[in-house]
Amino acid sequence: MTQANPLLDSRLHPQFGAIHPDHVLPAVESAIATHRAAMAQCAQAKGFAAVFLAKESADAALSRIWGTVDHLIGVTNSPELRAAHGEAQPLIHSYFAEVGQDRPLYDALAAIPTEGLDEGQARALTLTLRGFELSGVSLDGEDRAAFAANSVEQGRLATEFANAVMDATEAWTLHLTDDTRLAGVPQNDQDAMARAAQAKGLEGWLVDLHAPSVRAITAFAQDRDLRRTVYEAYGTRASDQGPQAGQFDNGDRIAQLLALRQDAARFLGHADAVALSLSTKMARDGEEVDAFLIDLAQRARPRAQEELAELAAFARDHLDIATIEPWDVAYVTEHMRRAVHAVDEAEIRAHLPLARVLDGLFALVTDLFELEIRAADGDAPVWHPDVRYFTLHRAGEAAPVAALYCDMFARAGKRGGAWMDVCRPRLREADREQMPIAYLVCNFASGGADRPAHLTHSDMVTLFHEMGHCLHHLLTQVDLPSIGGISGVEWDAVELPSQFLENFAWEPAMLRRVSAHETSGAPLDEAMIGRMLAARRFMGALALLRQVEFALFDLRLHLAAAQPDGPSAQQVLQAVRQEVAVIHPPEWHRFAHGFSHIFAGGYAAGYYSYLWAERLSADAFEAFADERADRAALGGLFRDHVLARGGSRPALDNFVGFRGREPDSAALLRALGLAA
Repeated sequence: MTQANPLLDSRLHPQFGAIHPDHVLPAVESAIATHRAAMAQCAQAKGFAAVFLAKESADAALSRIWGTVDHLIGVTNSPELRAAHGEAQPLIHSYFAEVGQDRPLYDALAAIPTEGLDEGQARALTLTLRGFELSGVSLDGEDRAAFAANSVEQGRLATEFANAVMDATEAWTLHLTDDTRLAGVPQNDQDAMARAAQAKGLEGWLVDLHAPSVRAITAFAQDRDLRRTVYEAYGTRASDQGPQAGQFDNGDRIAQLLALRQDAARFLGHADAVALSLSTKMARDGEEVDAFLIDLAQRARPRAQEELAELAAFARDHLDIATIEPWDVAYVTEHMRRAVHAVDEAEIRAHLPLARVLDGLFALVTDLFELEIRAADGDAPVWHPDVRYFTLHRAGEAAPVAALYCDMFARAGKRGGAWMDVCRPRLREADREQMPIAYLVCNFASGGADRPAHLTHSDMVTLFHEMGHCLHHLLTQVDLPSIGGISGVEWDAVELPSQFLENFAWEPAMLRRVSAHETSGAPLDEAMIGRMLAARRFMGALALLRQVEFALFDLRLHLAAAQPDGPSAQQVLQAVRQEVAVIHPPEWHRFAHGFSHIFAGGYAAGYYSYLWAERLSADAFEAFADERADRAALGGLFRDHVLARGGSRPALDNFVGFRGREPDSAALLRALGLAA
């Protein structure tokens, strides 16, 4: 088994077509044994090369195996793979905890002389030592064992949380046979629902809880009861409420995760999980983050109240909705957007074929960063026929310097949302040089046999966002995986490249470049583009308050966990909404139970990072927005100081290297339309 196990294959690309669930456990056991032996050697060695570089190489080999398994559980989830992942996960998490508490290894790293190390090497060593300290290397006896067990249990619960959300999403469907119930829903969405029904051997249409279907119903369906039904099913996923009440309930997992995070913080000498989280971020403490969020809320809330009143008036006067409910908001917003700005999302979507949007995005990468992106389908194994593979090249060069997998469409067994992840880091060793490879994963609606996939403009922005993350990884010039690409970057700065790139999806030249109507082939006309730009911040204060609500809930939830008999997650959420929100979901709504970012992702006590990094990205993009700007030169600066440097120096230093000064909050206020 070991010799033939494709997960142990050391080739550049994972051998996806050959990997089966029964390979997972043997591969993980073998990888752990190999890594443990390497760590024992490192602990007995001396010097940067024999200790640190040897550890980096061994870490990369272990990550290659477990990273592939983790990726597959997100994009090809099946009962068999889930069972194999569930069996191996405790082993890998226990082993990570073991390594993090390996005192001889820590001592060997701490003994490395810093004289002669360059800036990146010194920072990598510093961050690695800090990682050991945050893993409890200084703990003794029962505390050490308890902290390690805590880490393993957190990993198990996070996986169970994500699985419950996926199971709840997959389990609910609504079969429709009356086409009048879909009145108002764009034809391409109706076609997708018809294909979903056909796949189940049904006539008519099948509504599900994947994002394209939910968006199609809540924003466009004239049937108010249908909107409410889908809103309720989606808003109560994995909870004690709604049509699946109790079946996949994440309530206990939330409570357990919060308690475990609080215990972990106290083990390490922090008052709460917020203090522990911020110990590795740009923000100094929870008070600074709370003040930042409340300031945004106070600036946005008066305008948000006005926006909600405008929506309510429009609903009453034009849509015969006397009292606007949460399941009406997206529907009324879309109709009002059309009325006020003459912006029709379905019409815009008809102009945005995915293939052209990708071409435009890749051309932007060439224009800004002097890299060509070439289709290389067939050059690497893939996990699904829809997956595309691309290589990145310096101008005119045949050999690639990086590569990118793109998995664009929603499907059964695939986690919802959009994300980027690392497939391979940039790595240089004595006998080889490994180029970086990234995964770019979205959940767009697929096309049909007679109609290629088209994107909403929101989809296009999402694609640019995730590509920004990918470029952060792919354009690194750092050879140490622990600080290359997104690794080692403070979490509240890691969104800078992604949010920065989003801005280009709004530029008129880009919109003209990527658009071609599905029947006429005509690009978006200047009038439509002008209306889109005018509508960019339409209901923007409501959208901003929603993000503040999420971030403040995350922050205060983890603070509340430090209190004896503190409030429940739902009570914290209700209190936050009373303070900052203007739209209040029904009592039965269970947002927290599906909030995977903080319970199954990397954003625990750190969701504020999106808004914090938007401050950086707004300031960075203003340099490009100046019509006198030399974009090629600016792109080179951004590449060299932000993308290429990664975590090799503090994020603030990277920003200052690019912009020539520290970030200015005024740019964010201008971008949000909140400047005085």
